[in-house]
Amino acid sequence: MWIYIARRVLWLPFALLAVSIVTFTLGIYGPGDPVTVMLGNKYNEEAATRLRRELGLDRPFFVQYGDYMWGFVRGDFGDSLRFRDRPVRSLIGAKMWVSARLSLAALIVSYSLGLPLGFWLAHRQGRWEDPTIVAIAVFLMSIPVMISIPFMLWAFCLQLHWVPCSGWGGFFDVRIVLPAVTMGIPGVAGLARLVRASTLDVLGQDFIRTARAKGLSEWRVSSHHVFQNAMIPIVTIVAFSIAGLIGGAFITETIFGIPGVGQFAVDSIFNRDYPVIMTITLLGAGAFVIANLLADVTYALVDPRIRYR
Repeated sequence: MWIYIARRVLWLPFALLAVSIVTFTLGIYGPGDPVTVMLGNKYNEEAATRLRRELGLDRPFFVQYGDYMWGFVRGDFGDSLRFRDRPVRSLIGAKMWVSARLSLAALIVSYSLGLPLGFWLAHRQGRWEDPTIVAIAVFLMSIPVMISIPFMLWAFCLQLHWVPCSGWGGFFDVRIVLPAVTMGIPGVAGLARLVRASTLDVLGQDFIRTARAKGLSEWRVSSHHVFQNAMIPIVTIVAFSIAGLIGGAFITETIFGIPGVGQFAVDSIFNRDYPVIMTITLLGAGAFVIANLLADVTYALVDPRIRYR
């Protein structure tokens, strides 16, 4: 196991290197010019040339790439092109923390409803509750956030006055309820269907019939045999959901006025703020690689039959 983990960890720098090269190349040779965006209506060739020299954008590609990556591995993500002389780390650190807390609240909504709902539906197969609840969940999942958010604001904010309409006050503030529910409900349907299918597959296995034939109670069969084995496919979903905490949600954060990284990332793309784009991309890629490793390790903990070499 430890050799497998060490081998996977050693692959992390190579994965980040590949992602960084692609992202940096698109930033240098892709459409758009940060200098043109920064100068706007005041653009002229002389000013543009001078600004490129000041920012170091006139240097060869591999020189720029090498300087950035050397700073990145030392924790220096460079300075923002849009916000002059502002380190990228200070700009995105607080925003990522806001988005992470919002996404965590949404995950709590999704998993606290989706996991038990899917497990319960698998035991109600063939009854009216199974297709009815699945249909309702799929219907809620299909509603775009552009429709669900205004409706929830109208109902719970303007009409019932249960929660404030916008703003951010932290994880334990009441203003997190609506955005967390908005982001979490669509995931309930997909998670419930996945858990339901996995549970039904386990219920049809021979060892479940053997456990029941030995006289074990239905509660013990479900909790000690069915649930543990049904969770194996869910581990990957959980791991990648946790890795996506820093990604932010552009539409939700914009409508609710939440200062997260989602809108900031989109603004950075439109403003060609490549140091910010590079940082968000590399941190996200690193998080997903680590999440994949944690999922593989968790497989062996959940199912003792799984062994890595």
